[in-house]
Amino acid sequence: MQIEYTGRQITVTKAHHAIGDEGIERIGKILGRITTAHIVLTAEKYRQTAEVTINTRLQSIVGLCESTSMETALREAIAKAETQAIRHKDRVRAKKRKPKEEKNSEDSELARTRRTGRAMAIDASAAYPDEIRNGAANGNGRTKPAVPVTVHSFPAKAPIAEPHVVRSIDSVALRPMSLEEAVKEAEFRDREVFVFRDNQGQLKVLHRKRDGKMELIEVP
Repeated sequence: MQIEYTGRQITVTKAHHAIGDEGIERIGKILGRITTAHIVLTAEKYRQTAEVTINTRLQSIVGLCESTSMETALREAIAKAETQAIRHKDRVRAKKRKPKEEKNSEDSELARTRRTGRAMAIDASAAYPDEIRNGAANGNGRTKPAVPVTVHSFPAKAPIAEPHVVRSIDSVALRPMSLEEAVKEAEFRDREVFVFRDNQGQLKVLHRKRDGKMELIEVP
């Protein structure tokens, strides 16, 4: 590999060659094979610029840096190019690894399906040992293949939830009252059902229907 150096308004010294050759060699170990490498050093009044261009068969990397010292600018430009080379290598490695990971995922899914099928067959063997062992003969004298069956057990009788009963005192009037007083008392206590006795001692029940109207029930 040949490294080309170009100096613009500056003379390329042996120190520049040493820094550039070492950096390009280090990047070449990362990328593998480098076709061409070009380092351009530009000197201005208060600014020193180094540009490193590396070409491979599939990739082109450029590192550019400015500094007050040409040696510093060259080292930092090589460092930037080296960072790009590492990223490029990681991307290539990830692309090569991806099909293998997908294949491993498919193999794991297939193995999981086979384990599920074996588990279902074991359940069927435990539930019907004689049928699976002997088989059921058909008209041609052949035995039918065993079919995996999963057996579920259900309770013979569904449990019935016991009713939840709460004793309420607020729904019963403690003194006789008229119908108007009972309606007001039921509204005040916010009761759906209100039991009271009228002034003659007859037991009556007020019931609030779904439409909001109060229904009077007279107990015989």
